[in-house]
Amino acid sequence: MTRILLLADEAEPTLWEFLDRRKLENVDLIISCGDLPASYLSFLTCFTNAPILYIHGNHDDRYASNPPEGCICIEDTIYLHNGIRILGLGGSMRYNMGVNQYTEKQMQKRIRALRFKLWRQKGVDILVTHSPAYQLGDDTDRAHTGFSCFVDFMDKYKPRYLVHGHVHQNYRYDFKRELSYGETKIINAYKYYYLEYPDN
Repeated sequence: MTRILLLADEAEPTLWEFLDRRKLENVDLIISCGDLPASYLSFLTCFTNAPILYIHGNHDDRYASNPPEGCICIEDTIYLHNGIRILGLGGSMRYNMGVNQYTEKQMQKRIRALRFKLWRQKGVDILVTHSPAYQLGDDTDRAHTGFSCFVDFMDKYKPRYLVHGHVHQNYRYDFKRELSYGETKIINAYKYYYLEYPDN
């Protein structure tokens, strides 16, 4: 079993200002789904040997000049961790001129550019996004609308998990931490969530 700590959107006080080291015990991998201070992720590198992977949220424009130190950006690439294939596709639906925002067509183009990598790796096990998939944990406003091409991705490549952030728990009265779509389990990583990834 690989224990993965998922993070997104808001820094968890017991992992930062009031660090409870027990929360990092037996964690094999940490994945940030975006919109977290670079200093928060860099801080965690001091208290764990687990690799820390990250993608960009729509508010992470500052990463361009101040990226999280000691962490690994997995945007538009497949990262292998003990045989687990992890692909990162950060950003949100475009709603203004932010750097980490994309139209549906732009996100489709990013995915098409990965076809050879996906073919070579025979797909992926975990798709890490900031935005949700369309109508699967997203919201109704433009900024928080999910991408339809993520649904198409799940149809084609059938990752075991899609993990995302962007939609905070207090945004929706019917917030759901976990959803299922086909063969994929969808997890909203808001604040923090432990994913127990099975060995087989």
